[in-house]
Amino acid sequence: MKPLASLSLDLDNEWAYVKTHGDPAWESFPSYFDVFVPRFLDVFARLKQRVTVFVVGQDAALAKNAGALRAIVEAGHEIGNHSFHHEPWLPSNTPAAIDQEILAATDAIVAATGVRPVGFRGPGYSLSRPILETLAKHGYRYDCSTFPTYIGPLARAYYFMTAKLTPEERAKRKELFGSMADGLRPLRAYRWDLAPASLVEIPVTTFPILKIPIHFSYVLYVATRSPALALAYFRIALRACRLAGVAPSLLLHPLDFLDVADVPSLAFFPAMNLKRETKLSVLVEALEAYRAAFDVVPVGEHAAAVEAAPLRLREAVFA
Repeated sequence: MKPLASLSLDLDNEWAYVKTHGDPAWESFPSYFDVFVPRFLDVFARLKQRVTVFVVGQDAALAKNAGALRAIVEAGHEIGNHSFHHEPWLPSNTPAAIDQEILAATDAIVAATGVRPVGFRGPGYSLSRPILETLAKHGYRYDCSTFPTYIGPLARAYYFMTAKLTPEERAKRKELFGSMADGLRPLRAYRWDLAPASLVEIPVTTFPILKIPIHFSYVLYVATRSPALALAYFRIALRACRLAGVAPSLLLHPLDFLDVADVPSLAFFPAMNLKRETKLSVLVEALEAYRAAFDVVPVGEHAAAVEAAPLRLREAVFA
């Protein structure tokens, strides 16, 4: 038997990237769902692979997205909660505002898809104890927002260099992508101790020991230098996970399926200059390598498989 692994997609829309980048054009909610969703569904239908799709509540609340979201559900993919407003500074809100944010997303997702999510990923890997407490209180079974890597400050520096932000907006985003201390977080699943409750955590996997990213957006960024090098790196990372006994949980983003010709407004995003044909070729080959090495399931099934086993309890303390 192949060891367990999981796969998810953060369904960030065009407006969410534009908003985080400080561009007021986000207020008209520009979307690439009409291009992305059929392409995503086609790739995964051919692979016969189910994943977890983390949906932003604001997108679920817009009638124009109803058909795309229903198509994702009808294809058999799990639906998760990715917050309502997709604001990576979510942890800076009050507990009451966090509660409202998560519940508003839950309600919008249920109304649009007919599915009540039981898993959550914070925008920009954002997390705090009040977020975890809200999730536990409202019956969520798992979180998968932690991203154990040391490169968060570098990613934030690149983001600030390309974004059009006021000093106030920069201050709001000062914790975007986390700190170097996040690299000390575990790679294996564990339980958050929220006594008397608890919640399973499935971390986004990074390279064991080195803690550098191995998810598909990063692999495609390396592919802008050399597709062969990107795929070799990914295969080495998978082997490292197997040797370390880590059950990986990797994620995708819509921009992994799109190029600058599809979304000119996001030309600033890494790997958008990689031609769509090359990008999809590298992506599919990496996905096939992942499936060859592991039994890949949606994150909810991953969480269900590990929650029956004894898991380390971890105190929910954040900087």
